[in-house]
Amino acid sequence: MGQIVGAALVSHHPGLMQCEEFRRLQGAGEDSDLIAGYARLRRKIAAAQPDVVMIFDSHWFTTGYHLVDAGKHYQGTYLSDEMPWYLHGVPYDYRGQPDLAFAIEELSRERAGYHRAISHPELGRQYPTINLVKQLRLELAGLPVVTVSSCQNCEWPHFLQSGEIIGEAIRRSNYRVLLLASGALSHKFNGIDWKPKHPRIFHESNVSRPENIESDKQAIALFAEGRHDLILERWDADYRRKPWEAFGAHYLQMLGALGGAACTARGQQLSVYENARGTGNVHIWFDTP
Repeated sequence: MGQIVGAALVSHHPGLMQCEEFRRLQGAGEDSDLIAGYARLRRKIAAAQPDVVMIFDSHWFTTGYHLVDAGKHYQGTYLSDEMPWYLHGVPYDYRGQPDLAFAIEELSRERAGYHRAISHPELGRQYPTINLVKQLRLELAGLPVVTVSSCQNCEWPHFLQSGEIIGEAIRRSNYRVLLLASGALSHKFNGIDWKPKHPRIFHESNVSRPENIESDKQAIALFAEGRHDLILERWDADYRRKPWEAFGAHYLQMLGALGGAACTARGQQLSVYENARGTGNVHIWFDTP
């Protein structure tokens, strides 16, 4: 019987793929703590000993279905169409886990859900997946990766339902699966002509709005208490309005797989809360039963 052996909300912001010299220049002499946080997360992953890593990708926008990568192997060189002047030439070479992807589709069909497995060899990659594959060294660990999309014509309860089906498919499998929700909390960019409030670009005061900082920190505190039920209670009034990246699809699908409102997994903060172009970023690890 399969199980979820750990879960994390993880920042993927592309500035972390810049060279260390540039990051330190932007950080007023110090690197982003999200980089050190990746090392902390790698230790958590090694201890959890997963067979498969599942990434909920907040940039893979789909319409009509929650898509699940079902390819056997992914190899190529990544070029970002969003910021190709520096996020380019990133080689990747990692395995997929097709049987798990197709098992999710099979269960979804059984339950009249909206998941489909896709194995087209030319399907492009998104950097919320590629950046984690590289920063968490999943290729070197030989871990298969299955990516799940963010379906853009869903309401937030649909993402919880999507995660519920994924969680049940994992339990019916023979795999130990690690879940990674790849994305930010509040996701409002600063304007192109914005001037930093603090010389350290990563400093939280550079997040786009004070109310977003306050809301993000409240969410982080609720994670620490395992109060996902309160996060959901406040979703429409707060987190949906900020909004979170991909309207929270990455977190909600992960949470659905962990039990939804009944989940009490406590979140351990593995990095300082930081700014990235006005968005709120942090790594949070959730131990699972």
